[in-house]
Amino acid sequence: RPPRPDQAGRPPRPDQAGRPPRPGDGQSGMRNGFQKRDESRGGFAARPAGKPGFVKKEDKKTVAEPSKDDRKQDWKKNELMRTVKAKDNKDAEKKENKTFLTKQESRGKLRSGKSKKVENVIKKEMPKKVEPVITQIVVPEEIMIKEIAEKLHKSGADILKILMKKGIMASVNQIVDFETAVFIGESFNVSVEPYVEVDVFEEAFSEDAEDDSKKAERPPVVVVMGHVDHGKTSLLDVIRDSSVQQSEAGGITQHIGAYTVTINDRPITFLDTPGHEAFTAMRMRGAQITDIAILAIAADDGVMPQTVEAINHAKAAGVEIIVAITMMDRASANPDKVKQELTEHGLLVEDWGGETIAVPVSARQRTGIEQLLEMIILVADMKELRANPNKPARGSIIEAKLDKGRGPVATVLIQDGTLKVGDPVVAGHTFGKIRAMIDDKGKRQKKAGPSIPVEIVGLSDVPTAGDTFYVATHEKQARLLSESVIAKSRVGMIKAPNKVSLDDLFQQIQAGNIKELNVVVKADVQGSVEALKTSLDKLTNNEVRIKTIHGGVGAVTESDVMLASASNAIIIGFNVRPEPMAKSVADTEKVDIRLYRVIYSAIDDITAAMKGMLDPVYTEKVLGHAEIRQLFRASGVGTIGGAHVLDGVIRRNAQVRIIRDGRVVYEGTLDTLRRFKDDVREVTSGYDCGLLFHRFNDIKENDKVESFTMEEIPR
Repeated sequence: RPPRPDQAGRPPRPDQAGRPPRPGDGQSGMRNGFQKRDESRGGFAARPAGKPGFVKKEDKKTVAEPSKDDRKQDWKKNELMRTVKAKDNKDAEKKENKTFLTKQESRGKLRSGKSKKVENVIKKEMPKKVEPVITQIVVPEEIMIKEIAEKLHKSGADILKILMKKGIMASVNQIVDFETAVFIGESFNVSVEPYVEVDVFEEAFSEDAEDDSKKAERPPVVVVMGHVDHGKTSLLDVIRDSSVQQSEAGGITQHIGAYTVTINDRPITFLDTPGHEAFTAMRMRGAQITDIAILAIAADDGVMPQTVEAINHAKAAGVEIIVAITMMDRASANPDKVKQELTEHGLLVEDWGGETIAVPVSARQRTGIEQLLEMIILVADMKELRANPNKPARGSIIEAKLDKGRGPVATVLIQDGTLKVGDPVVAGHTFGKIRAMIDDKGKRQKKAGPSIPVEIVGLSDVPTAGDTFYVATHEKQARLLSESVIAKSRVGMIKAPNKVSLDDLFQQIQAGNIKELNVVVKADVQGSVEALKTSLDKLTNNEVRIKTIHGGVGAVTESDVMLASASNAIIIGFNVRPEPMAKSVADTEKVDIRLYRVIYSAIDDITAAMKGMLDPVYTEKVLGHAEIRQLFRASGVGTIGGAHVLDGVIRRNAQVRIIRDGRVVYEGTLDTLRRFKDDVREVTSGYDCGLLFHRFNDIKENDKVESFTMEEIPR
């Protein structure tokens, strides 16, 4: 083979200098990469082209090249050896599959083209799956039939057959009550137990009884309660030298406020709760997290309905009550009247031989304040209030709101432990890591101990006022707990029989006889949303139901308007304003937005709207009675009854009923009322008349005719 053009004149490589030429170098006749087996060595050697024989490495001698027939025979021999080896490998693999492969592995190999014999062998060798014996299941109050079948390891058809025998036609997606679930379980000899819901937070943050030596004295938490406009906020203003009342709309407290006051180097935490009846739930929350309740009662008004509610809430929460008889500076003040009325509700003051402390005070003249504070300290010392500050904190959400600059903000009251900046917390459906803490005076704090109220920033969403917050071990635990709460609430909404959605809202209204007034509530803080919901629920009666389909914190947004438009609802805004785009959409969609600053104005408007929706109530008023004494048949007209009016009056435009042997045989109207040949409007008692009934001719002598009207009763 001539040298390549690019290698012409190229000197030999250094390592090949002096090397004798190999047989076949530079000659064609040997295909690239072709090798022949050297039987004498059990290996392979290159077959030189152009010369017979094989080159052996040991002696460099040549042997005669096999003939064409010999090479063919060698190839057949090698092919036979490969076939035998492949068969041996296949048999070994079958044996391995038979012994070790699982069913899933064999299926995977079958998909790649393996014979089904392997699967058949595995089916015979694998032990049969034994179904577990079910003796008891736990179900909630309401459960789907499909879920019962899964718990019993039965098919849905088996469950439906059991129900059909009982006469219940159902589907697998139908929800049944606990009694039906018990019946299904008994049909399969399985006992059914009710599901007891476990609080995920109590389960995650459960604690053993603490040693009293680890506890330290904590400040008392005092709540100020009482009737609206009985001087609660004015009293607290004097105590903490502030003017909160001036910033409230109409002089009425709308939110819960928490403040810390130091008296003789003793800190006291005060909660100022609204006194209007709409905030009953908020007052109850305030009483449950407090130690002492100051019951403010005006000396000139005495005990009022909200005062009674406050007393009941304080007693239910087991807190000590101190009565502050306010407005003693008024000329009509009568403290003895207040003490007398308190005895009717189980509170006997110390002056009259009881145990309840009563202190006359005047916020305007600043009298009796020091004595009231001394009584608070005295009661706190008697109660021996203690808590352990050296552990992760837990407490209550007093108030929550959405701040434009800071995001979700919550006012919390630590009840146990110490809360620090950076702690991962979880409260209901919200979680987060505390980025900042601000006390009631607006100062940033790095930590807060028991009975101290602070405002925290860093939660994922606005929590619900009244929820308990916990400090988690890490943020992942807090997130998982909040997600479990969200999932549980979502399941509750799915299984709720009165589920409200935009898809089937109108179908539900049309299906039942109950009218619904749908409301979207937006307020500046979560507590106001809850108060409005509670107030609207109280307005619900048997004919009109108030349904709050959405409640949230913040301005009225475009999505709120679209929800109200789709669900035929009105929007109530409390201390908030609609966004410009929301107002434009509301005008287009003709959605009614009502904005209020005082809560009972909203309640009055809703009450008026409900009255407009109520069907009028009618009552029957009997006008008179007549007796049929003679019958006249006129062709083309019908049967005319000659009647005598027994009492009252028979009117043509009134309704009538015919009574025969004590039974009503006809009820309708009169076509004609005549006195002799004249048509008249009415015939009084003692006179005769002719009666032609509307589409009724089967009248008989001695039938009694009763004339009556339906009068509307004003709501």
